[in-house]
Parts: sequence; C-alpha cells; structure tokens
Amino acid sequence: MSAVDAPPVTSDAILRFLRVTLHVGFALLLAVAATRLLTVHLDRPERYIYLGLSVVLAAVYLLGTVAEKRFSAGATDRNPRRWAYLWLGIVTALWAVLLVGSVEFSWVVFPLFFLHLHLLPRWAGIAAVVVMTAGVVTAQWLAGGTPAPQLAAVLGPVFGATFAVVTSKAYRLLYQEGENQRRAADELRRTRAELAATQHESGVLAERARLAREIHDTLAQGFSSIILVSRAAGRSLESGDLESTRESIAMVAATASENLSEARNFVRGLSSPALEGTSLVESLARLCEKTQLEAAARGVNLNCTFRVDGDPVDLPQPYRVTLLRAAQASLANVWLHARAGTAVVSLAYLDTEVTLDVYDDGRGFAPSSLTAAAAGRADGSGFGLVSLRQRVAAQSGTLEIESAPGEGTVVAIRLPLAAGVQEEGGHDGN
Repeated sequence: MSAVDAPPVTSDAILRFLRVTLHVGFALLLAVAATRLLTVHLDRPERYIYLGLSVVLAAVYLLGTVAEKRFSAGATDRNPRRWAYLWLGIVTALWAVLLVGSVEFSWVVFPLFFLHLHLLPRWAGIAAVVVMTAGVVTAQWLAGGTPAPQLAAVLGPVFGATFAVVTSKAYRLLYQEGENQRRAADELRRTRAELAATQHESGVLAERARLAREIHDTLAQGFSSIILVSRAAGRSLESGDLESTRESIAMVAATASENLSEARNFVRGLSSPALEGTSLVESLARLCEKTQLEAAARGVNLNCTFRVDGDPVDLPQPYRVTLLRAAQASLANVWLHARAGTAVVSLAYLDTEVTLDVYDDGRGFAPSSLTAAAAGRADGSGFGLVSLRQRVAAQSGTLEIESAPGEGTVVAIRLPLAAGVQEEGGHDGN
C-alpha cells in the first residue's frame, strides 16, 4: 500500500500507541530489574522475596490495565475509574518496597511517572513525580556509597521526570483533541441524521403535493364530470329522451375509462395517457371536443374550439404535461362554473416561449376573490388555482388570469423555451 492509500493517522490511534508503549515499557523495565536481581545479586538471599513482590506488582498492574481495557471496549459496565487511586497507590507502594530492596528497580519509575500524571490532578501528579524522583536519586546515592550524590545519578532521574511531565502534557492535549473530534463526529452524525429526516419529510411533502395536483386535475375532475353527466342522463331518462340518455351514458363510460387509465398510470408512475402515442396539439384538440360533448350531455350549449399559432416544436415532457393539465383545469372551470357559450384554447409557439391561452365568454369573476379560493375549501375543492400555479412555477413559467364580472375570463400561461429546441415535426405538428 502506498503512502497515498494509507489510512489517516488520528489522535485516537496515537493515544492507543502511547498507552501500549507505556504498558510494554513497564513490563520490560520490571523484567530487566527482576532478571538483574537474580543474576547479579547472588549474595542476597532475600532476592527471592523481592522477585515475588515484583510478580505481585506485575499482576496488580496487569489487573488494572485489563479492567480499563474491557470497560473502554464495552465488554463490561463496571467502571474501574473509581478504583484508580487505590490501584495506583498499591502499584506505587509495591514499587517503593522493591526500590528500597534493590536499586535495580529505579528505572521502573519512568512509566509510573506517566500513570501519576494521567490519573491524578495536575498538581498532585507533579508532586508525586517530584517525590518519586527524590526517592530514586536517594536510592542511587545510597547504593553508590559516595559522600554525596553523583551528578549522573541526579541528572538521569531529573531529566526523565521532566520528559515525563512534558510528554504527559502532550498526551493530555492529544486526548482533548481526540475528545473534540469524537464530539464533532457525533454532532456530524446527528446533523446528517436530522438532514436526512428533513430531506425525507420534504420529499414526502413534495410527492403529496404532486399527487394532489395530479388527482385534482384528472381523477377529481373526471369524477365530477361523471356525477354531472349521470345526473343529466337521469333527467333525460325521466323525460323519455332515450337518445340523450344513451349519449350521456356513453360519455360517463368514456370518462370512467379515462380515469381508470389515469389511475393505472399513477400506480406505474407514468405520464398522462392522453399524451401517449400522440402530440400535444392532438391532445388539446380532443380535449376541446370532449369538453363540448360533456357540456352538451348536461344540456349546456358550449362551443369549444382549438387553434395553433406558429410552428410546433418538440417540447419537454414536463412542458407537455403542464400545458395539458392547465387546459384540462381551465376548461373544467369553464363548463362547470362559467356558464359560457364559447371557449377558445390557443396554443402558440414563439421564438423564446410557448404560450397557452384559454378564453371563455362566461360570467367572469373578480380576481381578488381568488385569494380565498386559493387556499382550497374544507371539502377539498378550490384546489385548481393552487395546482395550476404550482405546475407552472415548477417549469419557471408565468400564470396570469384576467377576468371581471360579466366579461369572461382569460387564463394565460407562458413557459420559456430553451435555446436550440428543434422542430417537433410529427409530434406536435400535423
């Protein structure tokens, strides 16, 4: 593995390395001291007592480190931290007894420096290091049998203690950095989880809004048409007009079939079946014919015409669906509410935009009344304008409604055309 592919070195990894080095160093120094006690001081019969104490010291030290390791790894819930001072006191006392018995155990003090500086408060740890350093210097002096301590016997322990204090400070800084990184990582994971939940919720709301628009512009309008035409069929049947009844029933069947196709396409996640295998121009022309027939089935004389201006171009599928749904919603309002005699749907292909205008000569309304209607009604109606605005806004288009009481209504939609749109030819052409 190259240096580039090597995993990054974190502060946690450095801390683990330092802890392992400390434990290994303690074991090696204790083993060296015990070995020298057995091989060098052959004239001291009590050396076996000190060897037994060194074994006890090793066992106590190992017991404390294993307990701390198991707790850190989550293998046990019993926190050994509350026994840390007792454990440190026993380890230090055993080492002091060994130091009194043999100067060979002097160098074991260096890993003990780090233990005191890590487990005790800062001032207490430094005080313990000073006392232990003095003890080592005294032991070295007494073992040398000189009138005064030699310089080397003083400088070695002092330099070792100083190095331990400095290294302990660096260890504490690394430990704090590791804790900061851990907290930052926890915060990052929490933030990511919250962001994922927010994005999921936003996606759910967006999908609900999309389905609401689709259902309103297709199924809801279709069901409304079925109800009104079926009522007209009932009136025709009561009056004995069987021909009108048959036409109304045929219209109900056709509308129900279209709604069934729309429902199936919702399940499959496809676009409107009215656009499958046909052009937008043809779909709008059929829509005008269907609107006129539905109005006639209800006994309303509505003349609905469609016209195209400009050369048709190949529109993106979202544009085609938006324009078709806009025409459906507008014409549904015409024959349901406007009481109009004429409706005109105009589709125009301009250089920089495509426009759709739906005009009717119905009773009109005050545009200011749209504010209340835009929020929808308690029964779920009144959602058409909201749906239409959302559809147009999603395509970066504009929607304008011009109307006045008694003067008809014009719904004007503008969708921008991107540069380089090619002529559609057979799609929205002939």
